[in-house]
Amino acid sequence: MLVTFKTDAYASITMFGDVAIALLELMGHSGTVPGALMPEDIPEALQRLRAGVAANPDAPLDPKGKQDEGREDEGVHISLAHRALPLIELLAAAESEKKLVMWDS
Repeated sequence: MLVTFKTDAYASITMFGDVAIALLELMGHSGTVPGALMPEDIPEALQRLRAGVAANPDAPLDPKGKQDEGREDEGVHISLAHRALPLIELLAAAESEKKLVMWDS
């Protein structure tokens, strides 16, 4: 599953579903898809996401799935800080323009 975040203040962002859900949960949301944040709820969600990233920026946040057959895990991971950056930017733009943020699969 893919999850797309949308707002009128920023370009849409698409993420792997399990990565998006993990970030939604860091924001203090239930992780349900589809969902939305009203403009007045964005500052708290953004603060929670930034705090969660700051607490453990190098934690790997990789999509769950099967390894390719015959390929070993090479130890290459994408950090929480890198995965969260586009969503942080989207939320910050929506906050500054007081726009709704929605996501769906």
